[in-house]
Amino acid sequence: MMWTQCIEPRPFATRRLVCFPHAGGSPYFFRTWGKALSGYEVHAVCYPGRAERIAEPPAADLASMAREIAAAMAPSAAERPTSFFGHSMGAIVAYEVACALEEAGHPIEHLFASAARAPQLLRATPDTAAAWDDEAIIGKLVELGGTDAELLHNPAFVDLVLPYIGADFRMLAGYESGRRAPLRCPVTALVGRADPQVGSDGVAAWRETTRGEFRMRTLPGDHFYLAAEPPFDIIEAAAGEQ
Repeated sequence: MMWTQCIEPRPFATRRLVCFPHAGGSPYFFRTWGKALSGYEVHAVCYPGRAERIAEPPAADLASMAREIAAAMAPSAAERPTSFFGHSMGAIVAYEVACALEEAGHPIEHLFASAARAPQLLRATPDTAAAWDDEAIIGKLVELGGTDAELLHNPAFVDLVLPYIGADFRMLAGYESGRRAPLRCPVTALVGRADPQVGSDGVAAWRETTRGEFRMRTLPGDHFYLAAEPPFDIIEAAAGEQ
């Protein structure tokens, strides 16, 4: 079981960046990042049930999945400084993996949390999880953007992706952060100015997740601001400050 894919192998890069996709996302979302971030070897996480893992059942528990990802990353954690970039649900997964690695003695260098409310603000809502039927999922995808509207009218596409997108939405709705010691690494929280789902207060609350430096950046765009303008300059600037 391979949890990550290397986008652009760069064995002599001094740093590693691991990208965590949004709900319903795959490693392909970050396919251009390896060429753009020349100082990093970029990896992207592949959740079960999509891309090369389409035959596997989707994960049902976010924290359990994060522990599995952390266990897979731990053997190579000391090879070079590693940062995490998580978008939307991926920010929560990245946070949980960072916590698990830090508890095991493998702290990461930096956490970039994109388009997500801070984990301590999330509460498990079983009723909400149960309400994610196909109609509700498609409505949310239209609201958030990031998915071609024409594809959502293609039955073959819908039949392929809705099972794992729905599983991700239900998994996130069932997530609740436990009591965690603050991370030691710096945290940068990013959000699109026109994000219809994530407000500035929820993003600013990421400050509570770390004893390290915290920064918040508001960028042009909506929930998928990074599709048009990936925040490469923010990531590279953070590396220069380490």
